[in-house]
Amino acid sequence: MATGIEFLAAGVAFVGCSLLPPAAAQTGTRRREVAVNGNRVKTIDVHAHCSVPEAMALMSAPRPGPPQLLFSRVQDRIEAMDAQGIDVEALSINPFWYKAERDLAAQLIKIQNEKLAEFCDAHKERFVAFATVALQYPDLAVEQLVYGVKTLGLRGVSVGGSVNGEELASEKFHPVWAKAEELGVLVFLHPQGTAELTARLGGNGGLDNAIGNPLETTIALSHLIFEGTLDRFPGLKLCSAHGGGYLPSYAARSDAIGVTFPERVKPLKKRPTEYLRQLYFDSLVFTPEALRHLAAETGAGQIVMGTDYPYPWTSTSVDHILATPGLTDEERIAMLGGTAAKLLGIM
Repeated sequence: MATGIEFLAAGVAFVGCSLLPPAAAQTGTRRREVAVNGNRVKTIDVHAHCSVPEAMALMSAPRPGPPQLLFSRVQDRIEAMDAQGIDVEALSINPFWYKAERDLAAQLIKIQNEKLAEFCDAHKERFVAFATVALQYPDLAVEQLVYGVKTLGLRGVSVGGSVNGEELASEKFHPVWAKAEELGVLVFLHPQGTAELTARLGGNGGLDNAIGNPLETTIALSHLIFEGTLDRFPGLKLCSAHGGGYLPSYAARSDAIGVTFPERVKPLKKRPTEYLRQLYFDSLVFTPEALRHLAAETGAGQIVMGTDYPYPWTSTSVDHILATPGLTDEERIAMLGGTAAKLLGIM
């Protein structure tokens, strides 16, 4: 089990609680090898959290996640990956720095990206990482993205669902999307909730998470579609967490808006639902029917596996994909790791 002791490898801390029984954590866990129809599959988790305490300290940021989640040793995480059948994790950090002043943001991101790169270099077989950028300063973010990818070897960039109230579709951020498209790297979008709805999402049920997170993703993706951002950057590789929020479940309404209220929609190159097939989505939906429907709406080749580690509600992501009816072997292989390997340059 994870303890209250912080173990920082290369300055990277894993937020987590043990997903293994005590005996397994003490004695080590035999690595689960995943196969589809007898063929070994390299599994890749695109949605896994970590933090760099040294960077967080610059903003006096609290530890991310619920207080009961403890920092865990690297071996704890690897043992959890082994038990779940995860071969490679793509690490990302949820933005807490979007309100930072420019000089602080530059210092923080440099520390963060270099620590991520150092850690992944020390564990090449098991981890890759997304660069972090100060998106509130797009020119700086472009520099950080280039340095992170070309110099540090990071495999893409992680971003929040909005930036201090500004939509990702704002022209302000076009230089960042243009550079990501030019570099051919994956952009991983993780929501930060909908702070503007705090009053309505209070009370019982954890609605700020249950509704607020997927809602922000839905809003962000909808703006990227309707403001023409995806037309402007057709080669942008964008993957959203939590199955794309609510958009794939109700995307046909977006098409209907253009038919029923055409004056509200500026010309696009295709119907809104068609853009789902140029986006990527993680598999973090909670039933086989939800995953089947996501694949029907987006195409199975657009889905990559996401666990949301260390949150224990997704410790069965491999089995979720394997057990969803109606998928072909090729589709399961793509979801488990084939598509992510291509997007992240994992051999």
